[in-house]
Amino acid sequence: MQTHQMSVIRGIVEWIAIFLVTFALMMLVRFFVIEPYVVPTGSMEPTIQIGDTIMGQKVTLELGIDVAPGDIVVFRNPQADSEHDILVKRVIATAGQTVDLEGGQVVVDGEPLDESYTQGESWPLATQAPGADVSFPFTVPEGCIWVMGDNREDSADSRYFGAVPRENLVAVALFRLWPLDRIGPVV
Repeated sequence: MQTHQMSVIRGIVEWIAIFLVTFALMMLVRFFVIEPYVVPTGSMEPTIQIGDTIMGQKVTLELGIDVAPGDIVVFRNPQADSEHDILVKRVIATAGQTVDLEGGQVVVDGEPLDESYTQGESWPLATQAPGADVSFPFTVPEGCIWVMGDNREDSADSRYFGAVPRENLVAVALFRLWPLDRIGPVV
């Protein structure tokens, strides 16, 4: 009987150890490799819909690899008083590039962007965040990126709060996990 009890206790301890190690590995993956994000607004429509869950990878940012124009990024909102702490937008320009808005279209370094993924036209916003100094043409400072939502007429983005410091970047969007009928890469 004693040996049987020890065997049961050993089995329980092994299962608890397996659970704890698995939990620790899942947390490490979530904090340093990949994490899900639920998109609460329509600022990225039609690419990403309200309520979509996207998976963002963190590895390239942790390794110091720069994001590129066209990437969809997850970042800490530069406006601390906003109701949304985390935002999802598309990178339009990186440090040293000049962004202009001409005739409802985005122009980077003198070249109009081909943006078939957008909804609406790209105009300067009527209001800006307190402390934001955005006028066009705008040259993106070192260590920053310029981001805009794909739903140009319904997005508080760099036109509102200015360039985003690289240290605010959290992840680069990889794919949509939910809803299942639209699962796949986010581009």
